[in-house]
Amino acid sequence: MENNKAYLLLEDGTFFEGNSLGRTGTTYGEICFNTGMTGYQEVFTDPSYFGQMIVMTNPHIGNYGAMDLDKESKHAQISGLICKKFSSKFSRLQANTSLNDFLEDNNIVGISDIDTRALVTQVRSKGAMNCIISSDLDTVDQLKSELAKAPNMDGLELASKVTTEVAYTLGKIDAKYRVAVLDLGIKQNILNCLEERDFYIKVFPAKTDFKTMSTFNPDGYFVSNGPGDPSAAGYAVKTVKDIMAADKPLFGICLGHQILALANGVSTYKMHHGHRGLNHPVKNLITGQCEITSQNHGFEVNRKDIESSEQVEITHINLNDQTVEGIRITNKKAFSVQYHPESSPGPHDSRYLFEQFENLMNE
Repeated sequence: MENNKAYLLLEDGTFFEGNSLGRTGTTYGEICFNTGMTGYQEVFTDPSYFGQMIVMTNPHIGNYGAMDLDKESKHAQISGLICKKFSSKFSRLQANTSLNDFLEDNNIVGISDIDTRALVTQVRSKGAMNCIISSDLDTVDQLKSELAKAPNMDGLELASKVTTEVAYTLGKIDAKYRVAVLDLGIKQNILNCLEERDFYIKVFPAKTDFKTMSTFNPDGYFVSNGPGDPSAAGYAVKTVKDIMAADKPLFGICLGHQILALANGVSTYKMHHGHRGLNHPVKNLITGQCEITSQNHGFEVNRKDIESSEQVEITHINLNDQTVEGIRITNKKAFSVQYHPESSPGPHDSRYLFEQFENLMNE
């Protein structure tokens, strides 16, 4: 891999010079950082990262290559990659390609050999902002001109850009339960967790209405993770309202959690720099137990709205900042969590939530 120069410019004027990785070119999007020490391929292929420039805080990226089994969607979803040390050599027996080849095949532009500690400190201090990476532009004025084209994540609807184009089914047709999935950017391992519980699943495009989903005659409904501002996905809020009106079991994850909140009069807001990593501590207020969770979100539900609501109850909180990590609707069979219980990558502390969903359908 040739070490051509690449440049990174943040919206606030912060500038870095490093080496190019992946495809030669220019890319922009909202900068965010992930603190996971492993699982980079799952991160890069998570549709929730669509439109974002990801900083990996682990200093070594690429050392175990890439393989098809680790993909959470058909291709990489990030807009760009930023890391400290990047390795085009790998030592994992199961890997079938280098990470650099994977990034090139997926048209991902990246930059390495920069001070990611200083960069993350800047993001933690100033908050999430747009940035640009380029390996073919080399002046600050050129970078500023291109960066001005980047849309603001606040108010941006993205789920419809990463959803399936056509509905499809998974699992055995004679399975114990039938589950209709609203795909707002679902990860493959969430589907795996549902299928492992003996569910026959039908995955619907993001803008599918309740009437269409109900033709599958499901026992329960699932609303997935995904990218963008939840308040811009009014179509999904309407579908969730209709599911609740039919009093059907409903489980939401990440963006699905935010959509369930919006459907019950709870507002959402953009976080300062979000939660992204594999070690976020969450407390289950129902059981009193704590979980180490995998997270990826830049928006949050409004705790004050929930505390003044008669039908929404907080079930989980983040132990780092006390933000809401789970809710349930007291008069409906509906609940959701902000984090990723399938935890791919990450610990499996939270997979009991899929059993909780099954129990709702069992009642």
